[in-house]
Amino acid sequence: MSLILSIDTSTTVCSVALHRDGMLAACYELFTEKSSSGMLTTLIQHTVQHSGYQLSELDAIAVAKGPGSYTGLRIGVSTAKGLCFALDKPLLAINTLEAMVWQVNGFYPASYALCPMLDARRMEVYCAVYNTEGQEIQATSAQIIDEGSFADLLTQQPVVFFGNGAAKCQAVLSHQPNAIFPEQTVHPSARTVGQLAAVAYEQGQFEDVANFEPYYLKDFVGTKPKKLVV
Repeated sequence: MSLILSIDTSTTVCSVALHRDGMLAACYELFTEKSSSGMLTTLIQHTVQHSGYQLSELDAIAVAKGPGSYTGLRIGVSTAKGLCFALDKPLLAINTLEAMVWQVNGFYPASYALCPMLDARRMEVYCAVYNTEGQEIQATSAQIIDEGSFADLLTQQPVVFFGNGAAKCQAVLSHQPNAIFPEQTVHPSARTVGQLAAVAYEQGQFEDVANFEPYYLKDFVGTKPKKLVV
């Protein structure tokens, strides 16, 4: 028996879900062009209270650990850790790309490979490759997309590219007959973070709350502000 609150702020979609024993009880998502993580606390309160529960009744807090937006991940993980400390609850961390795979599981034949992608600026994406059972084939990495990307894999089997980074891939791999690009965009969601978190909870896969850090995958690169011309 478990009641788990899940958070995903890997992209500009701010998503919060509540799962009872792995079954979705509630989910609220905010779609904006810019980071919506500032609304995270409000979404958490709304999700829990409108489901008829109190924060004190939670058994664990789950968070999408990345990869994804540096700022979004930092805010999501900080909020999750704050709740864990305040409520004395364990922390569960789920790979963002793995959770995305569970949104499309069951829609493609077993012979297909699934490649979730998140935009990492310019022609770079965060991606990984899974089979249709959710097992990892190629580990999470940051890749610069060109015409030779995934060449070996595409000669072996059809590959479904999805997520907000897939458009970059489509522009250069559309000539590949085994490259498949669904029309509907798949975004990271706390819905599937919570499903995987329920399994992790039963297996006791808890994080060290004090020392846990997001899976940024690559170092944050800031930009210097332009000098004002007087």
